Amino acid sequence: MPELPEVETSRRGIEPHLVGNVIQYAVVRNGRLRWPVAEEIMKLSDRLVLSVRRRAKYLLIELAEGWIIIHLGMSGSLRILLEERPAEKHDHVDLVMADGKILRYTDPRRFGAWLWSDDLNQCSVLTHLGPEPLTDGFNGAYLYAQSRNKKTLIKPWLMDNKLVVGVGNIYANEALFTARIQPERPAHTLTEREVYLLVETIKKVLQRSIEQGGTTLRDFLQSDGKPGYFAQELFVYGRMGESCRICGRKIESIKLGQRSTFFCRHCQH
Repeated sequence: MPELPEVETSRRGIEPHLVGNVIQYAVVRNGRLRWPVAEEIMKLSDRLVLSVRRRAKYLLIELAEGWIIIHLGMSGSLRILLEERPAEKHDHVDLVMADGKILRYTDPRRFGAWLWSDDLNQCSVLTHLGPEPLTDGFNGAYLYAQSRNKKTLIKPWLMDNKLVVGVGNIYANEALFTARIQPERPAHTLTEREVYLLVETIKKVLQRSIEQGGTTLRDFLQSDGKPGYFAQELFVYGRMGESCRICGRKIESIKLGQRSTFFCRHCQH
């Protein structure tokens, strides 16, 4: 599943091709995604794109009349085409621009979404979200206060979008390893020093991944068709049975919150 760095990479990839451009019309070949493609999107005509933003894993395309809200789901990807190309089986939505470019949405599993909102402050998929991890609102004091009396295990706790958005499975694994924190500990056992280090680590791991173009996932391609490169630097995720890059012992894997969790029992405490 594309995580925050992959979604931010997509945003940066499509932004210069959309902002200031005009959506002539939308082509919806299959509107049966996670939720039906919004009728407002199907009826788009001659609409100027004002901005392309991101909130959590949602891409937000701003028009004068409202917002197109895109979620990539499990396997979705966006690509800018410089000219018309025949659509393939899983190419479900196109935004055809006035300059001839096309924003094409591809989603083999159809777990993504194309929604519409007149007012983001009233949008049900956005109103419950916690702070963005790369903003000042996500800091050591905030996370430490949230951790007190919290018996939830640290790893699934970090992945709760009500606590902080965008710390998905890959990056929760990597941040906990870098901060040397055992993922099975209850959140309330974190010391203040550990919490501040964890916040700093989450920010660094996510920022480094964004800078390098997002993680290379099986189903993810950037808008220009090039894969990301952060997977080359992963310390624990997907490396069960391999040697820890720090101590040489074997990386272990368990299930926490029904998600695969990778860690080094020697390096993490």
